[in-house]
Amino acid sequence: MRLFRLAKIFSVARRHGIDEMIVEHEPTGRLAALCRALHLWRRNGEPDAVRLRRFLEDLGPIFVKFGQVLSTRRDLLPVDIADELAKLQDRVPPFHVEQVHAQIEAAYGRPASEVFAEFDETPVASASVAQVHFARLHPENGGQEVAVKILRPGMEGVIAHDIALLETAAGVLERFWSDGRRLKPREVVAEFAKYLYDELDLMREAANASQLRRNFKDSKLLLVPEVYWDFCTTTVMVMDRMHGIPISHTKALLAAGIDLTELSKAGVEIFFTQVFRDGFFHADMHPGNIFVALDGANRGKYIALDFGIVGTLTDVDKNYLAQNFLAFFRRDYKSVATAHVEAGWAPPDTRVDEFEAAIRAVCEPIFDRPLHEISFGKVLLRLFQTSRRFNVEIQPQLVMLQKTLLNVEGLGRQLDPNLDLWKTAKPFLERWMSEQLGWRAMLRGMQDEAPNWARTLPQLPRLVHRALKREKTVDLAPVLAELNATQRRQNRLLALIAVLLLLSLLLHYL
Repeated sequence: MRLFRLAKIFSVARRHGIDEMIVEHEPTGRLAALCRALHLWRRNGEPDAVRLRRFLEDLGPIFVKFGQVLSTRRDLLPVDIADELAKLQDRVPPFHVEQVHAQIEAAYGRPASEVFAEFDETPVASASVAQVHFARLHPENGGQEVAVKILRPGMEGVIAHDIALLETAAGVLERFWSDGRRLKPREVVAEFAKYLYDELDLMREAANASQLRRNFKDSKLLLVPEVYWDFCTTTVMVMDRMHGIPISHTKALLAAGIDLTELSKAGVEIFFTQVFRDGFFHADMHPGNIFVALDGANRGKYIALDFGIVGTLTDVDKNYLAQNFLAFFRRDYKSVATAHVEAGWAPPDTRVDEFEAAIRAVCEPIFDRPLHEISFGKVLLRLFQTSRRFNVEIQPQLVMLQKTLLNVEGLGRQLDPNLDLWKTAKPFLERWMSEQLGWRAMLRGMQDEAPNWARTLPQLPRLVHRALKREKTVDLAPVLAELNATQRRQNRLLALIAVLLLLSLLLHYL
């Protein structure tokens, strides 16, 4: 079976001239020699990026999804290929209604008619991994309108088969292509496989939705559907049906009286809140996943859908981003270079002055343009590309963030071409930095650590005594004196902690 599939890949590659791309770009390499040995090479007049996109489209939905993920790795790909791969659309014919009912019955042990009062057999969305149907719960379960996401049957086998082929192809590239080891194709495939297998577990997606909803509880900007956990399994996910206008339908939004300028600012605010407040962000914010509510108190709010891909950031990541953005707009390129080294992503022996000069050469021309025309996403991309020369290892979560930021910018400027991202984002960055440094950060750190201190400090004498019992030759007199002194210091420290906690509470409520 794998040989048959591999033969198909070679056939499709020949049809789209992928072999020609290889021979043209590396005429003397081992990979080119392999192509000639297989008699694949022929002429094809299309641009390389177009050939690659059509090649993936012809291989099927899993390869299309691989191309979509690959398009986000702009730290690895030429710009023209990344742009072309971003055009790949994950549109797959829906699976048969009989399979839909079979999946539901397998998940719940009873037919759809017993689970739902109403169930629309026509899907509203269909992709490579799952499709969505509208339904209504029975009155005894609340009677709400819901959206039911159902995993395609047999996906585990399909994905395992195609991932195995991708791994084989990556191994060939790494062995025969001169740039193979630098671009780490096997690591890219492994990253894609993890992302794809995560999508097969709809409980994980439900948990992502639940976390995002909790983060934006009572928000004036963003709505996230409620997940109905009693009806969620690894193959079926049930959540509120959301009503609104797709954000890409700007004429409909204008006709409904929505202020597009305010809407664009709200989108930027939502994104930076997710990144710098929560460190947990929706990482698939393309127009198909974002709607705008029109009903009552929710009018003008964003609606987020499809939570299969989320990004998370540590405090180190957030600190890196904030420092880089602020330093960039202050033209403090030395701080940008230093942040890379201090984060451990550039080798410790990196010449900061040389790294600073390289960043300045890339970024300084940007400031000849109006501030509202500067793309944050492209700034990150330029930093990534420059960093590659200095052996900086770009973290996957930051690549995902950069891709999401490009989506947010595209949405925002589609709504308002004059959107000034910096004006909207700067308060978030400055507020976050002020919270990470100074006395506020110290008080918050003491509040966080106080329970650990209160639990650990009383145990110190016992732990020391236990250690001393193991050492029979130790003179206990000076040790006991030190223990008494430690106890006194401990009492003073606990009193200081109590005062500081009281002070922080007073400041919080004033």
